[in-house]
Amino acid sequence: MDSIEGKWALVTGASSGFGVEFATLLAEQHANLIVVARHADALEQLAERLRSRYGVRVLVEALDLSVASAATTLKHRLDLQGIAVDILVNNAGYGLFGEFVEQPLSRTLNMLQLNVLAVTELTRVFAADMVRSGSGHILMIASLLGFQGVPGYAAYAASKAYVLHFGEALHEELRSHGVTVTVLAPGASATGFADVAHQRDTGSLRALMMQPRPVARTGIAALLRGRSMVIAGVRNKAIVLSNRFTPRHLQRLIMRRVFAGGKSVESRGVDVVER
Repeated sequence: MDSIEGKWALVTGASSGFGVEFATLLAEQHANLIVVARHADALEQLAERLRSRYGVRVLVEALDLSVASAATTLKHRLDLQGIAVDILVNNAGYGLFGEFVEQPLSRTLNMLQLNVLAVTELTRVFAADMVRSGSGHILMIASLLGFQGVPGYAAYAASKAYVLHFGEALHEELRSHGVTVTVLAPGASATGFADVAHQRDTGSLRALMMQPRPVARTGIAALLRGRSMVIAGVRNKAIVLSNRFTPRHLQRLIMRRVFAGGKSVESRGVDVVER
């Protein structure tokens, strides 16, 4: 397993959920951190906690990555400070729950800008430096929903399918350059994601619910071991395996039933949530 002590790790969506856990786990291994999210106050609190507890350097970058070219702006800021990123954790993202045609188009496009285009841009601008230096680590956060079409999460699941396939392809492209790309696929997790998306947890989802820290630990361990992809949780692994033997139309019907009753009365006004 690679040592990351003293190296710089960039974690997006670091103000809550998985992002806090990724940042903490990396700080525990004495990596320096750049934490990025929209909410400066939450980032400053996290940064102070990590500095005092682990003695690492933490740089706060309050930035909305859903804005076009925000990733390039971030890269320029870090270049001016002479910071070379060795670990990129592409964690920022959110979902929209409900019927696709009921969602405001502007919200769907904003979600795709963050989940797909920002992830692509971040990976491109930082991976290029990693290739030139001959080393680096990139963790992509996909989703269990990225393995099939999901009624109720149509655009979100499709965006995570992109992340899954993009990351696996880059694993093959970049490994000869000394750069590891790993895709983490979480299932239902207690991050507040569903609450903000106005999606009620059903009994099926509660049975699969995982805490964010073991999910994040699974991802970091897989990244440092050089794995191409990892699914968090034994039950989630079993679901993906069973999908290989299940007709795709039946997969969609199952997912429709899993999320049945999950729509809240506020679901027409879906909010953004960073992991």
